[in-house]
Formats: sequence, C-alpha cells, structure tokens
Amino acid sequence: MKINFRPVSKSDFPFLKRLYRSTRENELDNTDWDEEQKDKFIEFQFNAQHSHYTISFKGADFLIIVLNRKDIGRLYLWRTENQILIIDITLSEKYRGKAIGTKILTDLIEESNKTEKKLNLHVDPKNPVLKLYERLGFKKTEDTWVYFFMERIPEKKA
Repeated sequence: MKINFRPVSKSDFPFLKRLYRSTRENELDNTDWDEEQKDKFIEFQFNAQHSHYTISFKGADFLIIVLNRKDIGRLYLWRTENQILIIDITLSEKYRGKAIGTKILTDLIEESNKTEKKLNLHVDPKNPVLKLYERLGFKKTEDTWVYFFMERIPEKKA
C-alpha cells in the first residue's frame, strides 16, 4: 500500500468540505434542515475549523492523503519540540476500515519513537476509531465531555 501526502491548497477546499461533511452526517441526519441549510452549516463549520487550525497551529503540516493518485483524506500534524500532535486525520468513507489509517498511525508512532516525542490527539468518545487508538497504545489523559485527549509515550530505545 503506497500512501503519499501533499500539502493542502485552496483548490482542495471542495474535497475537504465534502470530507468534513462525511464526519458530520449522523448529526445532520438528526436535524429537520433541508439540504441548503445543511450545506450552509457545513460551510460555516468547515471555515471556522480551518481558520482555528491555521491560527492556533502555526507551522503545522496540512496534508492531503493520497492513495494510488487519488485524494482519500486529510492529515493535519503539528510538530513541536516535545510532541507530534495529530490535529486531524480523516479518511473518505470508502477508505475507512481498510488499514490505511492504521498504516499512517504506525508510521507516526515510529517517528515518535525515533524522535522521542509524545504523540497526541483528540477524539470524540463515540467515534469507533477510539478502539484503534487504544489498541495502538494511546492513553486517555483528559476528558472534556466533548473529546478525549489521548497520548502515546514513545518507546524507550534499547
């Protein structure tokens, strides 16, 4: 499996908005909004999130995940002196559950171990990916009632 990454550009925004919406469909299904209202909500939320990420995480890598020359997701990373923060990792629905996320995460775990930096992320407690994070050694460090903050300490070099 050959996974590549490329920097996000403005031309990626339509794809990124569709990807973002795929993570919010369950919520949208529980509203009585019409499609136009849902689109406006997603537009607003996506723009707010993107603005927050770019302002709060100066110097972060905002990447498109590419598999076989097809854009399939996003990976936003912020590397500091002490940590690698996974700001966001999202795959298109068609590519979830196919070990792609696991491969990306194990590569980040390897980087964390080599650089001796903690690997951090946040996750919705209802998100099924939580089990994967736990299986890969992430531990819950904080519960905000909206997200679990999780951390994986690098393995000591032998």
